Amino acid sequence: MLRITGKTDVERRVVINTIGPVWEGNQVWLILGGGAIFAAWPMLYAISFSGFYLAMFAVLVCLIVRPVAFKFRSKRDSATWRNTWDWLLTLSGWGAALVFGVAVGNVLLGVPFRLTDDLRMFWEGGFFDLFTPFALLCGLVSLTMLLMHGAVWLVFKTEGVVQERASRWGMVAALLTVLLYLAAGLWLAKLQGYVLTEPMSTVGPSNPLFKSAGVAEGAWLVNYAKQPVLWIVPALGLLMPLIAAWAIKGRHEWTALLSSGVGIAGIILSVGVSMFPFILPSSVDPGMSLMVWDASSSHLTLFIMLVSTSIFLPIILAYTSWVFHIMRGKVKEEEIEGGKGHAY
Repeated sequence: MLRITGKTDVERRVVINTIGPVWEGNQVWLILGGGAIFAAWPMLYAISFSGFYLAMFAVLVCLIVRPVAFKFRSKRDSATWRNTWDWLLTLSGWGAALVFGVAVGNVLLGVPFRLTDDLRMFWEGGFFDLFTPFALLCGLVSLTMLLMHGAVWLVFKTEGVVQERASRWGMVAALLTVLLYLAAGLWLAKLQGYVLTEPMSTVGPSNPLFKSAGVAEGAWLVNYAKQPVLWIVPALGLLMPLIAAWAIKGRHEWTALLSSGVGIAGIILSVGVSMFPFILPSSVDPGMSLMVWDASSSHLTLFIMLVSTSIFLPIILAYTSWVFHIMRGKVKEEEIEGGKGHAY
């Protein structure tokens, strides 16, 4: 949202400083997510990070450029210098959001890997094979929902002309999120999904070869048919962005922020609800797909994770909440122009 809400250097500094105190901690959650996958489902980590290597590398470049842009942008009082870093900051944000969505789209389609009898992995796809029409649509859903949330955050944290621009773009992004998410859902209903063709043990050894699976049209909607209450999850993904758009227009800032966050949670969780118990289906041989149970770590590892998470996650959440509480309030142009040393 940087370049479309901030037209002057001061306005862009306002935008950057809305997340200046918290972006570093927020970005660490991505590392924590990768570490959690490695600990809980090591085979998922190995196959996805190896198969999506170039895509992950592109995301990594974006996540490296982004903090460098935060730190370097104001090191020189040069319009060209700052404009360059503004573009890099914007493009790195768009790139990461888009590639994350494309990756999720490919997971829903199934990824081209196979396993040998000794569980060695072979990838039979290429980087540009990832950018199919459905995967690109998922990428656009990811991009628009994060644009919506960024705009809502700016409405929450700024005032004046920056807030006005963020309001207009936030409503557009919210409506686009609903339309694109609905289109992706209708498309998903017609796709070949993955199903177990016979019951599998949920307490057996972690070996993806010990099951039988296949594909069927509309299989990603089976869980909703079995448990209709689960329709609440995608419903949140459709309803909450609309509420966020209404709240933005009416300047109900807390309602807009919470609605946007819940809407994003609904969109992301609907993928997990649709796929369960699959976590990485194989388009080469569905029987080699990774499931929640047959790709997990040992009981001891999972127990250690449970204990560690129970202790440390509340501490992290408490600290993060304290940081956001201390940094509460609007970011104002006069504070930025006042030359205070803590501002970016």
